Amino acid sequence: MSLSVSRRLAAVTALAVAGLFAATAPAALAVPSTAAAAPTPPDIPVANVKAHLTQLQSIATANGGNRAHGKAGYKASIDYVKAKLDAAGFTTTLQTFSSSGATGYNLIADWPGGDPNSVLMSGSHLDSVNAGPGINDNGSGSAAILETALAVSRAQLQPTKHLRFGWWGAEELGMIGSKYYVNNLPAAEKSKISGYLNFDMIGSPNPGYFVYDDDPTIEQTFKNYYAGIGVSTEIETEGDGRSDHAPFKSAGIPVGGLFSGADYTKTAAQAQKWGGTSGQAFDRCYHASCDTSANINDTALDRNSDAIAYAIWNLGAATPVPPGQSFENTADVNIPDSPAAAVNSPITVSGVTGNAPATTKVDVTIVHTYRGDLVVDLVAPDGTVYNLHNRAGGSADNLVQSYTVNASSEVANGVWKLQVKDAAAQDVGYINSWKITF
Repeated sequence: MSLSVSRRLAAVTALAVAGLFAATAPAALAVPSTAAAAPTPPDIPVANVKAHLTQLQSIATANGGNRAHGKAGYKASIDYVKAKLDAAGFTTTLQTFSSSGATGYNLIADWPGGDPNSVLMSGSHLDSVNAGPGINDNGSGSAAILETALAVSRAQLQPTKHLRFGWWGAEELGMIGSKYYVNNLPAAEKSKISGYLNFDMIGSPNPGYFVYDDDPTIEQTFKNYYAGIGVSTEIETEGDGRSDHAPFKSAGIPVGGLFSGADYTKTAAQAQKWGGTSGQAFDRCYHASCDTSANINDTALDRNSDAIAYAIWNLGAATPVPPGQSFENTADVNIPDSPAAAVNSPITVSGVTGNAPATTKVDVTIVHTYRGDLVVDLVAPDGTVYNLHNRAGGSADNLVQSYTVNASSEVANGVWKLQVKDAAAQDVGYINSWKITF
């Protein structure tokens, strides 16, 4: 930073909402036309991420103790990342720029496929300050998105959106590299970037869990991940305008990201919530020579790396919202364990003319310890049931999916319900929110 879901839930605390009752028997059962669900995000092995950090530490040690702009350690870092991506099948581009009398480098990596007019980009700065090797700031973010990119290759992921990754130079001098990239993109290319995700310092030794509060969809995606593993988050304020999301945001591109804290002090309340030491900086080695491979909290690095994959898999698979009005229910609804009856979350639709479209879109966020237990239906105002999810996904946590339903035989106005039943014992959860778009 510059100076300027594996099955982890042991239990989910669920809140019952007054006035929401179990469903009655449906009048009819319809077979829906549903879009393919997003593939299940992988667990990113923290050992692999740390192996990249070990390499960055070795590079710094061999090159004067740092990986700063204009120094041999930075170019060696870029070469290391590029070689990994080239071998994994990415198309890489090395972009050069000048700053402070030295040549700087950005590395851009594109994964083949996806909609070229809808690009999901993730990035981290790769440079350190002159004072040290910069393993948390920002080897942590750089290593995590590298390993996530390699996971994309291992899975041979075929997302709806085109995936692009970036490693920025000279961030520590004022986001020079990312500014250069954004400023040199033609307007038509800027308009194709549907979102930019930034990861700067995600393994702080006394960590917090901070989520950028910029684009609401990106923000909610990260919050959904952390809700699913039972970790509270806070809005990120320490790094506002101080990292590489700033040039993208200034260009009107939706941004979001994660952060585990720098030189701000952890409060007693934060220590109670997250562990660690109150009255101490999140990273006492911020911009110092001690920001080495010993300056990493493995748990924070692991969680944040998995959150990155969760966001890329889900946002990368997202389909454009069809035209029309949207209606949402964000109240939590407890899903009782089997053999209890199904529960409903209702939405009252009004002001929509005629029938629902053949491309009615249903977005579902359910926090649950075993998605393979769940049967999820959309219930139309006349009682017709459209099955969305029928005990798929095995032992994975949570259900965060979008479905397209051919509900063209239904009058749009009226009370629609998301009906959820837990069909097997021992796992618990709740409906976090759902939305229907006509």
